[in-house]
Amino acid sequence: MNETIRKDPAALHDDFMKVWGNPHGWRALTIVNHTTIGIRFMITGGVFFLIGGLLAMLMRTQLALPQQEIIGAELYNQLFTMHGTIMMFLFVVPMLEGLALYLIPKMIGARDLLFPRLSAFGYWCYLFGSIILLSSLLLGIAPNAGWFAYTPLSNAVYSPGPNIDFWLLGITFVEISAVSAGVELVVSILRSRSPGMSLLQMPLFCWYILIMAFMIVFGFPPLILGSILLELERAAGMPFFDIARGGDPILWQHLFWLFGHPEVYIIFLPAAGIVSTLLPVFAGRPIVAYRWVVLAVISTGFLSFGLWVHHMFAIGIPKLAQAFFSVASMLIAIPTGIQFFAWLATLWTGRPVYHIPMLWLTGFLVIFVAGGLTGVMLAVVPFNWQVHDTHFVVAHLHYVIVGGVLFPLIAGLYYWLPHFSGNMPSDKLARWGFWLTFIGFNTTFLVMHLTGLLGMPRRNYTYDANLGWDLPNSISSMGGFIFAMGIAMILLDILLHFRMGRQAGSNPWHADTLEWATSTPPQPYNFISLPDNPTRHPMWRKPDLQTSIAEGCHTLSEIDHGRRETWGSDPITGKIREIIHLPGNSWLPFFTALVLAVLCISLLLRTYDLALAAVGISSILLLRWSWINGAHPGAAPDATVVPGYPPLHSRTFDSPGLWGMIVTLLADGALFLSLLFGWFFLMIIAPHWRAPEVPPLPWLPLLITGGVLTGAAIWYKRLLQRLREGEGRRLQSQLWGIALIGFVHCFQLIGIWTNSTLTITQTAHDAVITVILMYLLFHSTLAAIMTVLQARRVAYGYVGKTVPYEVAVVEPWWLYTTSVFWLGVAAILLLPMAWGGN
Repeated sequence: MNETIRKDPAALHDDFMKVWGNPHGWRALTIVNHTTIGIRFMITGGVFFLIGGLLAMLMRTQLALPQQEIIGAELYNQLFTMHGTIMMFLFVVPMLEGLALYLIPKMIGARDLLFPRLSAFGYWCYLFGSIILLSSLLLGIAPNAGWFAYTPLSNAVYSPGPNIDFWLLGITFVEISAVSAGVELVVSILRSRSPGMSLLQMPLFCWYILIMAFMIVFGFPPLILGSILLELERAAGMPFFDIARGGDPILWQHLFWLFGHPEVYIIFLPAAGIVSTLLPVFAGRPIVAYRWVVLAVISTGFLSFGLWVHHMFAIGIPKLAQAFFSVASMLIAIPTGIQFFAWLATLWTGRPVYHIPMLWLTGFLVIFVAGGLTGVMLAVVPFNWQVHDTHFVVAHLHYVIVGGVLFPLIAGLYYWLPHFSGNMPSDKLARWGFWLTFIGFNTTFLVMHLTGLLGMPRRNYTYDANLGWDLPNSISSMGGFIFAMGIAMILLDILLHFRMGRQAGSNPWHADTLEWATSTPPQPYNFISLPDNPTRHPMWRKPDLQTSIAEGCHTLSEIDHGRRETWGSDPITGKIREIIHLPGNSWLPFFTALVLAVLCISLLLRTYDLALAAVGISSILLLRWSWINGAHPGAAPDATVVPGYPPLHSRTFDSPGLWGMIVTLLADGALFLSLLFGWFFLMIIAPHWRAPEVPPLPWLPLLITGGVLTGAAIWYKRLLQRLREGEGRRLQSQLWGIALIGFVHCFQLIGIWTNSTLTITQTAHDAVITVILMYLLFHSTLAAIMTVLQARRVAYGYVGKTVPYEVAVVEPWWLYTTSVFWLGVAAILLLPMAWGGN
């Protein structure tokens, strides 16, 4: 792998653009490049931030004086619901994911993310889901039960209109995007780092994003499940949260906060990653205690899943549980404190330069300390009882979210702005924007702590005079307008700098990380050649790295094969394993997301025939998506590699697709475990849980069909083992046989279901069993379909002994499907039988 031959950068650029270039006009909808997708996420998230901020200003105007009638109660309910929903679901997570999608390949020395079409699909799901959700506001039927949609306020009795349906379906659609990005980021960080970049040589920002992405994979499925169950209750009458029929509304709170509290750290960790990235640059030295910071980030991600009841202290949970979650809520301050002291030590031992990004970081440090202190206060159960559902909690939330996320995000925006545009922002306008924002924010929310301590409930649209709330509310509202002026100044600065900003040059901040080795703005391919990176600070070690990369002095600078390529590396050591060839621009992500949007709208309108048609069309599009893959000419037009290079990933067994499947199944498993959690919670806690004397499902047919499924999985595993040993005979016929057995199992399961005595609208017991059966049937059917697809691809020569990776990708699905089948049978049949039914 020659790294010394210099080439003409202009000629190389032209050759690479023929393969990597982005189309224009309508065909821009086909772009899958991570730079474009990341920018789209961030711009769209910025627009939603402005919309959410406008709703907040309307509410602050209403609350500025007592007994105002500018906004009525119903509209106010819609505004505060949509404000929280927009900020938490449509702004902060997509914005941070967009930044990660933009930066991660550049930081790890890759040319793109490993599943570019998945990134594009995630963006379109995010956009279409957000539009569906926001359309409810324009139609005057926006969600009105709070951004947490607590039952029973959100059930069909108390919210009979389509308001909550918009929230449930829109949020579920948007969360498909979040989970897609989570899978993408985990696999890309682990499997596409540049040569020599071991885990402990990664930039800290990559560590933060890796843990955030894992948290998304495990944290979002509980809310997806809760949304599905609540929509089934509203649309089909299945009583998961109805006490009278064996459900329990507290189950919704558990599912929501199983997502909701990790969500706080899902958005905090990337923001903290920005801080850990920028502080060393402006302090002029590496961060102090790199390994301790990594350990703190991992600990934060782990501990965050043990805090969800922190939000439920006032609902009457047992005192032992209150004590446990109170201690856990305080314990998580330890890894946060480690990071905080590492930042302070870096500043103390360096020579800080207070450019604009550093100003925002200083504001973050001040505000986040205050938010952390009130967080510790709220972890104390008696104090939590006193201020629960008051403006004190609103103030704390904003100190943590705005101070802990928005301030680092704006610091990062100013820091990477020259990377996006090639120009520098205005120092004068930027400082005005900071001080107006900082003063306005603290004026708004510092006073709001007092309002809460004086007893003002949150979510009240008006209040009586002479309660002591008049002056604090007026001050908060004035602060809100100052805050808005600061945001307007920042927007003005950003808009003007694209036209009037002075040219930035390469690496204007003298940064250490690899994204500054690209051109500014970057090209779609990021790097002409991919250098070795055995150091955490490549730009400090080799300041001329940008030039040598552009001249093709490093590896993988060949493009005459017509493939989009990047290195595939060992997840731990960073040692090169294979060449990963990536798919190019495609209409499939856009049209698949569009059809799913039609499915969402048809469910809102209760037009189920159209919904079924949308399911069929989307299935066809997804099958076509999987077809143009691997050895397909559209994915790898030329399979030859330069002598001395490792093979293409489609010629191996350990491909990115296998890793993507495993990470996807982790998310799938989190959803299934949440479903089992709901089953056991209702069985143990629900006051009117009713189990029939005779099990509604016959145990012997279930065991027989489980044996059939297990046989198919074992056959598939043995087939793959023989393929690994170089034995590829009768591959197609064996795949057909496995698929046939899989379909037999599916028909058996359908027969058991249709012949059961389940009454899905009468008891939560039968409703949960029905959802478990639907889950198992979906996975079994998909396993059989994927195997049929593999058999067909063998016939075309896209799968075989020399191109085996797709067979390896499908194996985990079979094993997972078999495992959850037996877990499901044990949970709904065997365990209740062992306990005597009731």
